Amino acid sequence: MPTNHNIQLSVLDQSPVPAGRTPREALLHTVELARLADRLGYTRFWVSEHHNTRTLAGSSPEVLLGRLGAETSRIRLGSGGVMLPHYSALKVAENFRLLETLYPGRIDLGIGRAPGTDRVTAQALNPHNQFDDQDFVEQLLDLRAYLRDEPVAYSTHARVKAAPFADTVPEMWLLISSGQSGLFAAHVGAAFSFAHFINPNGGPRMVDLYRERFRPSPELATPQANVAIFVVCADTAGRAQLLADNLALQMLKLETGQFTPIEAAETVNVAALSPDLQARLAYHHQRIISGTPDKVKAEIEGLAASYGVNEVVAVTITHDYEDRLRSYELLANAFALPTSVRQSAAAPLVDQLA
Repeated sequence: MPTNHNIQLSVLDQSPVPAGRTPREALLHTVELARLADRLGYTRFWVSEHHNTRTLAGSSPEVLLGRLGAETSRIRLGSGGVMLPHYSALKVAENFRLLETLYPGRIDLGIGRAPGTDRVTAQALNPHNQFDDQDFVEQLLDLRAYLRDEPVAYSTHARVKAAPFADTVPEMWLLISSGQSGLFAAHVGAAFSFAHFINPNGGPRMVDLYRERFRPSPELATPQANVAIFVVCADTAGRAQLLADNLALQMLKLETGQFTPIEAAETVNVAALSPDLQARLAYHHQRIISGTPDKVKAEIEGLAASYGVNEVVAVTITHDYEDRLRSYELLANAFALPTSVRQSAAAPLVDQLA
């Protein structure tokens, strides 16, 4: 089992649209953050897929990744993830083979099976989606065959191939927060990412089951796993607590049907919540690691040890973009991420809004 020495850090960015901001600003912030993560020594930069929401701007990871590849030079880029039941396996394979052809050796194809939206929108995206386990497994097998150019007899794979025909293939990851998807990842020989930021319960056991059932594949000889969690790192404990409370409150609002953008942290008053809501807020804090750099580093090391992984994916959402940037900077410094390219940031892309 892996140890937690020399932990790799990665980023999952959801292109949040805070109160008072626009989707264009949110997407330009994502591009700027990818550039920063590339310079700071992060291993991966993943972007998410969400639909029919005003709070997250990333509805098409593969389109956004095309821009991110042009803005970065080293970091791996990927989807966190593409919600496969919405789409044709062939089209997903072609999208990511194209990205891999443009940026060889840098593309991760992260696959999810959750709707990434409400059921009505999911049905609009794919009217034939029955949310069936067997359908999902068949899509995974189709996707794997298209990525590998497998000549599966008596099937469309004998005649239909995913273009372009690249020399390398993207890494395939399954992103899981519950259920059987970890076993699906083991079955197809894919890497496995557990979304602790969505579900703080049972993750280490799911990763263990994945390792126990893993079947080697041409791309992955041994199991590979990481864990994703909300991270808020700040210069002071007070600022970190305020930002973490605001993030937990945002999750509480979403849970109670308040689909509104995250407000400024200074407006937070968690003390005014009822005892029942305080209990739910405490639950949501289990999805967050927060504090000053030393505290955050120790807690991330503990999380990695509990999962038996060497890679942790940080998800940071704040109202003020500067707090988000600072969190990732402090985190990189705390772990002394290996990089020789740290330099002053380029002009912020949000200047393009002028």
